[in-house]
Amino acid sequence: MAADGAVNGGTPTAVRAVSAQDAPGAGGRSPGVRTIGVAIPIPDPYGPWLQRMRASFGDPLADAIPTHITLLPPTEIPEAALDAVVDHLAEAARGQEPFRIRLRGTATFRPVSPVVFVALAEGIGGCERLHSRVVSGPLERELSFPYHPHVTVAHHLPDEALDRAFKELADYRADFRADGFALYEHGADGVWRPVNDFAFRPPRGR
Repeated sequence: MAADGAVNGGTPTAVRAVSAQDAPGAGGRSPGVRTIGVAIPIPDPYGPWLQRMRASFGDPLADAIPTHITLLPPTEIPEAALDAVVDHLAEAARGQEPFRIRLRGTATFRPVSPVVFVALAEGIGGCERLHSRVVSGPLERELSFPYHPHVTVAHHLPDEALDRAFKELADYRADFRADGFALYEHGADGVWRPVNDFAFRPPRGR
């Protein structure tokens, strides 16, 4: 998951933003705490191919992070709040229509952040609506930066590697339909794994 956000301890589940440095796998798992993220997975064959490309640029996190579009960045929640979070995400998927995502070329957050990503040419509005529904209720939190849906392909690498990623994927294209999103958990081994899938459930009669 892309790391982002600031502490927001006043919410019902006392969610806390997590950076790559203090997430489980870097310093161990905190007792009674889960580190989660929510994202739209990039389907086959696009997701695995982009993950292999990320590895080829020398990104050490490539094998630990499935290719995705973040809806909720890494966040700590009390373990006892997990059921409430799952119920909240199921509600967020209810009434949502599938939508088209078109990936086109590369962009970067440099110099603000050392990230190169594949850009969305279509589907930004759908991701923004989902993000607003997900980051609410028990998952309400503040973000360090405005939400900008994207697919990270290189992060915290030397400039030469970021430049290479930017150039090699400049003509990248992919089209697919987003039918839902997933809840991911950051394991003690540092790997992000999907633990729940939430399919969109359009209104009845449509």
